[in-house]
Amino acid sequence: MKTLLMVCVACTLVVLSVSGTAEQKLKNCNEVRVAYSSKGFNVNDVPNKGVNGAPLKVCPQGFSCCTVEMEEKLSQQSHTEIKAPVSRLSTNLRSTFRQRHDHFDNFFRELLKNAEVSLHNMFVRTYGMMYVQNAELFKNFFEALTRYYVSGSAAVNLDSMLSDFWADLLERMFRLVNVQYEFSDAYMECVSRHTEQLQPFGDVPRKLRIQLTRSFVAVRTFVRGLMLIPDVVNKVSTVSASPSCVRAATKMLYCPYCSGQVALKPCQNYCLNVLRGCLANQADLDIEWNNFVDAMFSLAERLEGPFNFESVMDPIDVKISEAIMNMQENSMQVSQKVFQGCGQPKPSMAFRSTRSVKETGFTGRFRPYSPDARPTTAAGTSLDRLTSDVKKKLKHAKKFWSTLPETVCASERIAPGDECWNGTAKSRYESVVIGNGLANQVSNPDVDVDITKPDIVIRSQIAVLKEMTSWLKAAHSGNDISMESDDDGSGGEEESGSGCDSPSCDTDDIYFSTPPNPGNPRVRPVVNNPSAAAFSQGSVALALCGLALALLAPHLR
Repeated sequence: MKTLLMVCVACTLVVLSVSGTAEQKLKNCNEVRVAYSSKGFNVNDVPNKGVNGAPLKVCPQGFSCCTVEMEEKLSQQSHTEIKAPVSRLSTNLRSTFRQRHDHFDNFFRELLKNAEVSLHNMFVRTYGMMYVQNAELFKNFFEALTRYYVSGSAAVNLDSMLSDFWADLLERMFRLVNVQYEFSDAYMECVSRHTEQLQPFGDVPRKLRIQLTRSFVAVRTFVRGLMLIPDVVNKVSTVSASPSCVRAATKMLYCPYCSGQVALKPCQNYCLNVLRGCLANQADLDIEWNNFVDAMFSLAERLEGPFNFESVMDPIDVKISEAIMNMQENSMQVSQKVFQGCGQPKPSMAFRSTRSVKETGFTGRFRPYSPDARPTTAAGTSLDRLTSDVKKKLKHAKKFWSTLPETVCASERIAPGDECWNGTAKSRYESVVIGNGLANQVSNPDVDVDITKPDIVIRSQIAVLKEMTSWLKAAHSGNDISMESDDDGSGGEEESGSGCDSPSCDTDDIYFSTPPNPGNPRVRPVVNNPSAAAFSQGSVALALCGLALALLAPHLR
């Protein structure tokens, strides 16, 4: 009996001691003064000892080291601190994809420029003055490709531009190989109408049309997608925290100060409920964001395979040269078919004197091209390496918005186990963790969220992502369904592309119908090089053509 009495006395003393320690902390607010001043606030705001907390609006209203003025300042600090980690994560995401956009954009622009320079240098060596005197045709070709890349179908109808290019090239070459005749504009219009049936350039225009259309639509849409990511993240990150969110954040982060427990951190599940309430609207982005990221990833894989822009642009000089040689080889047959369909042209009155045959034949060598040896001249890298890098970043970006609460409520920001702040005391957090998104917040125990008022900015970005995803999916099939220009936002409702939506896109056995010829003839002035007259001089021209083709054939295969 005596022993039992002694145990009870000892227990009482322990309880009194613990209670005395807690009370002593409240009577002495020195730790709170130090922590409060470390946030940049005036230490004189903190009472020297605990005061009546009845006036407090957020924190427990018992004996407290907080005043109403302190609570208001800590509320402002909570607003800043609840936004800081989200802002930092958003800034990192923004920076990552802005850099990737710049890398891709510079790469594609440099590829276009390099292809133009390569063609110019090669054609000067191979065709000499005949190319130089008609170089603006090819200059305009690359300028149109660049305009399409920058501004899309609002600036350039890619399909029509390619048709016009081959028609213009045919007109120029037809005049050159038939320099002994005079051709009116009406006659050349007739020649243009027969381009598709004549196929003077062989199968090169059809194949190049498919390759250019698919690759240009893919790269332009992909770059626009990369540009959209920082824009969406920036707009979403400007969404302000609601008053109820700030109130909940204050209670979670700084109400422990009022009880003198400045080092006490929130329970993890408590933190999750507060952050899911504060970021409810952002979490609703997740479905369309993930759809967008998946579409970007799929298009990146297309860029590595059948829609590889680099493998199309690098050998484009060789491909166009092959088309020119096809026309040169078949010039007699093409001319005869034109004469049959459009009528016998009138002989040229100026074609009287004997012309020199110097440089009539196409001389020079085509440089060999191996698709396995990808160049790294454009922007110092290759498309494969760029897409491989961006695919990794896209994987990390998936579910960014829905996982923000878990990312924030981690490591040093929370206390594990039961030794944590649950909103009222140092104890286990008993409430159930609610789901992400606005609709789930109806049962949030810590943040009062009005689920009937979704954020307008968030909803607008959901719509933007949805539209961009449809463009990406269309580009994956080789189609351009974007309606406006990046420059001025204007443009008609036109759609172009390969219309391919299957693994068969890996081949080039897709036929493009040639648009009807416009009413007005597309006739370009041609500089008649005197040496070009030799094309018409019977056996001499044929012999030279045969010799040139024999020399060049190994390099064209």
